[in-house]
Amino acid sequence: MATEQGLTKDTILTSVSGYREQGDAGASKDALEKMFERDKESLRGLGVPIETIGDRTDPDDLREARYRVPSAEYELPEDIVFTPAEIALLNLAGGVWSESSMSSDARSGLRKIRALGIAVDDPIIGYSPRISLHDPSFPALQRAIEECRVVTFAYLKPGEQAPRQRRVRPLALVEYEARWHIFGFDLNVDADRTFLLSRIVGEVATTREGFEPALRDGAGERALAGLEELAERQLALLEVNPGTEAALRLSRRSRPAPQGIRVPYVDEQIFAEELASYGPEVRVVEPDRLREQVIARLAATLELHGGAA
Repeated sequence: MATEQGLTKDTILTSVSGYREQGDAGASKDALEKMFERDKESLRGLGVPIETIGDRTDPDDLREARYRVPSAEYELPEDIVFTPAEIALLNLAGGVWSESSMSSDARSGLRKIRALGIAVDDPIIGYSPRISLHDPSFPALQRAIEECRVVTFAYLKPGEQAPRQRRVRPLALVEYEARWHIFGFDLNVDADRTFLLSRIVGEVATTREGFEPALRDGAGERALAGLEELAERQLALLEVNPGTEAALRLSRRSRPAPQGIRVPYVDEQIFAEELASYGPEVRVVEPDRLREQVIARLAATLELHGGAA
């Protein structure tokens, strides 16, 4: 990072701490070069860009190649200034996402922020939640959104026996009710659609067909508004035992009712699975169909374990 011209491999092996000590201890040049190649790949795997500068007259000749980390990857524009509190919050936000889930732009931005070296408040940084992604389709959809590429995937709708193929312009990934959804334009029906990632069957295929980046503008807000509107039309009346896990989790998204609480939901089957997982801690008063779904799941569990209703 300290040089614009870059450093040759020999210079790095003889001057950089670690290689120099290994060389002084008798390590062969071949061993040092293998160590260098492994370290180079490890850094690139961590998202650190390493430029290789070859001979201008013969770019393929890398015998005297120079290596450097471009300083632009670690420097913010001069007109962008953050307070220590803002740095703390940005670091915290970056720490929430696992490295594999962040886009390349997000990783680059986080590197630049951390490279500023501004002191942050330890109590704030000490709290670092994590967002874990269990849906295998998430990375492929995220890349497709960044690259503005149409995707295809098999999707199993509630109540259907077999998945149907979808062809979608993916515009936004949104989290709602602790579950991830992909919002986009379904080219098969010429309309916006929101799909639950857990209902995607198999792998997501990214096609060569592109679309305008401007279509992504405001897509996340439209997706969340649509999910909230759907949830408001589907309210479950529940009786929940106080002090239980069900009470803790459901109260976060509920409103009080004379007979218990009302909870909005998007997907009936998935909500029924959640309610069934609480066992006797929760009882569905209405709607009838949701109650029947929960009873069916509890009965199936009882049968699976050899019990009698």
